[in-house]
Amino acid sequence: MRPRKLRGLALPLLLLLLLQPPPSPAHSSMRFDPTWESLDARQLPAWFDQAKFGIFIHWGVFSVPSFGSEWFWWYWQKEKIPKYVEFMKDNYPPSFKYEDFGPLFTAKFFNANQWADIFQASGAKYIVLTSKHHEGFTLWGSEYSWNWNAIDEGPKRDIVKELEVAIRNRTDLRFGLYYSLFEWFHPLFLEDESSSFHKRQFPVSKTLPELYKLVNNYQPEVLWSDGDGGAPDQYWNSTGFLAWLYNESPVRDTVVTNDRWGAGSICKHGGFYTCSDRYNPGHLLPHKWENCMTIDKLSWGYRREAGISDYLTIGELVKQLVETVSCGGNLLMNIGPTLDGTISVVFEERLRQMGSWLKVNGEAIYETHTWRSQNDTVTPDVWYTFKPKEKLVYAIFLKWPTSGQLFLGQPKAILGATEVKLLGHGQPLNWISLEQNGIMVELPQLTIRQMPCKWGWALALTNVI
Repeated sequence: MRPRKLRGLALPLLLLLLLQPPPSPAHSSMRFDPTWESLDARQLPAWFDQAKFGIFIHWGVFSVPSFGSEWFWWYWQKEKIPKYVEFMKDNYPPSFKYEDFGPLFTAKFFNANQWADIFQASGAKYIVLTSKHHEGFTLWGSEYSWNWNAIDEGPKRDIVKELEVAIRNRTDLRFGLYYSLFEWFHPLFLEDESSSFHKRQFPVSKTLPELYKLVNNYQPEVLWSDGDGGAPDQYWNSTGFLAWLYNESPVRDTVVTNDRWGAGSICKHGGFYTCSDRYNPGHLLPHKWENCMTIDKLSWGYRREAGISDYLTIGELVKQLVETVSCGGNLLMNIGPTLDGTISVVFEERLRQMGSWLKVNGEAIYETHTWRSQNDTVTPDVWYTFKPKEKLVYAIFLKWPTSGQLFLGQPKAILGATEVKLLGHGQPLNWISLEQNGIMVELPQLTIRQMPCKWGWALALTNVI
């Protein structure tokens, strides 16, 4: 970070102790020690696995150049990638600095209620907003980010608060925040880095105070950490912070966290695992995980130069959702708003299309469990989910067979007990038990207009083994 003025940076190490909030009243939940062994034993709050689908929102000063990637500053100034250098040369004066994009980040048309209504229509159950990306600009008025935050610069508004209020007042979604631990160009981080992280000025005077404030002021139920800058979790005091989060914070009983809390912790420690960006293993994992991915195939932030083929189609997005949920994961689907705070029509369309698909097929997604088989062995693009209490197995198929007959190699029917229905259609379907394993389902003969949806369908199979 290089704000216009850098003042108050040499804060004493004692500041962290002063900033820690007073202990909350005792509560009945088990307490956690500041060790990975203890923290990793925490049971993930049930709501997260039941939710299955969330919306990621990458928004910040990088939305002003809106070119190439949300890593614009790094690619332009640090790596000096030619297309970024040329872009600046062609469009801005030679003296222009990245900080000069700050006042241009106006959020002029940002309407939190409108955003909340779109997210509600998407069928998502939680959102995660980038409260601060690696550029260091905070979407709230952080006192630890003087002159490089949304109150002092650009919008002159508390974006985080406006969206939190709208989400909680207008929707049934959970509110979550992304937070980058490090900042590319912050002088204290660079100084710590040069000491091989033996110095800890940056986390003590910046990262940790901001994290405590974020949690106390906005009470996010997802805290999505990112960007360790190559520093280990001891440098960030991640286990100490997480122990406070799980023991004392106002969201201690409902908050979920990910696995990006220091170099080496990803896919190993924390709440749910992300393992890598756009992670979709295609098989069952033993630990709860999340597939964070982008509608724009090439970027998390908005790109003005994106073409229509750069965006995943709704069919491709439904496939991602179905595969992810069948293998025990959640899908966190990213959009990038524009500098003035609008959600572009292509993103809005994809969100609303997903919502219309989930209105029909949500029963096969929300609050489901993994089944003994994740996908079918006979017919490709068939994925399974399960509701054990209801004795329901869902077979979600992404291609409607031209024969009108769907062969399922995994379910074994029980004569006189098994029933098959197409979600959105309702009438019981005829089926035949196959000699070896599986069943053949006679799909209804429907016109395009009679189809319950367009991009994948779900059969509810009652009493199969």
